[in-house]
Amino acid sequence: MAETLKKGSRVTGTAREKLAADLKKKYDGGASIRALAEETGRSYGFVHRMLSESGVALRGRGGATRGKKSASA
Repeated sequence: MAETLKKGSRVTGTAREKLAADLKKKYDGGASIRALAEETGRSYGFVHRMLSESGVALRGRGGATRGKKSASA
């Protein structure tokens, strides 16, 4: 589905529902919003909005946690 979308084109109706379901499945499978945006050629904001509209519980921000030493270090 993602390959057929043109950058900046409006996505409506059943195409939007299918894209939202596809993004939700991949996000729930562990893909990041940035990775999904790259894959679909859409913006981070677009993917974020699609996930929010489809009722996905968005994960918190990841990355390094500064200042904490691990117990094994």
